[in-house]
Amino acid sequence: MTFPVYFWLGSLRIHPHILFESLAYAIAFRLLLCNIRKDAIAPRQRSSVMVGGMLGALIGAKVLVALQHLDLVGQNLQELALLLLQGKTVIGALLGGLIGVEITKKIIGVRQSTGDVFVYPLIIGTAIGRIGCFLTGLSDRTYGIATTLPWSVDFGDGISRHPTQLYEILFFICLIFLLNFRRRYQYRNGDLFKFYLISYLSFRFFIDFIKPDFHPLLGLSAIQIACLCTIIYYLPSIPQVFQMRDT
Repeated sequence: MTFPVYFWLGSLRIHPHILFESLAYAIAFRLLLCNIRKDAIAPRQRSSVMVGGMLGALIGAKVLVALQHLDLVGQNLQELALLLLQGKTVIGALLGGLIGVEITKKIIGVRQSTGDVFVYPLIIGTAIGRIGCFLTGLSDRTYGIATTLPWSVDFGDGISRHPTQLYEILFFICLIFLLNFRRRYQYRNGDLFKFYLISYLSFRFFIDFIKPDFHPLLGLSAIQIACLCTIIYYLPSIPQVFQMRDT
C-alpha cells in the first residue's frame, strides 16, 4: 500500500483525509439531527448550544494543535504555520466544544445536561475520520512510534510503526458495545456523555505514549496534559457514571 491512498471519481483525484473528514462531518451531523428529536430542551436553545459547541470546537482544535507543536517554534516556522492553518486535534475540538456548550448554556439559562445526544455522533464521526488519517500516512502526523509487532505499518519512510489510527477505531467499536451495555442500567441524564468522555480521554492519555509527539512536561504531550486535567475534573463523577445499578 502506498500512502496517501487516493480515491478516484472519474478523472478527479480525492485525498483520503478530505474524503473521510467530509464523510465524518456529514454522517455525524445527520446522526445528531436524529438524536435531537429525543432531546428535552427547546429547539431554539438546542440551536444555540450547537453553535456554541461548534465555535468552541473550532477554537479548541487550533489552540491545542499549537500547544502540541511548540517544539517547532524557532526550528521550523514554515511547518508550524502550515500546521496552524491546516491542523486540528480531536481532543482540542472535543474539549473546546464542551467549554463552548457550557458557556452557551450559562448564557441562555439551560441547566440540564445536553451531552448524551452528542455521544454516538462523536464516536461514529471520529472513527470515520481516523480512517482518513490512516490512509493519509505520514503527513497526518497521527501515526505511532516504531515497532516490530507483526501488524506494524510502513507509512512510506521505511519505518514500521504502530497504526495508532486503527487502534483508535478498534477502541471506538469496543466503546459502542460498552455504552450499549451501560444503557441497560440506571443512569442520569448526562452520564452517557461522561462515560464516553472519561473513557476516550483515558484511552488517548495512554495511547499517546506510543506517538512520537513533543513531550515537554514530565514526559507528557499537550494533548495528554489536557486529557489528564479533564479526567481529574470529572473524578467526582466517576463512581456514579460507571456504577451499574438496575432501574
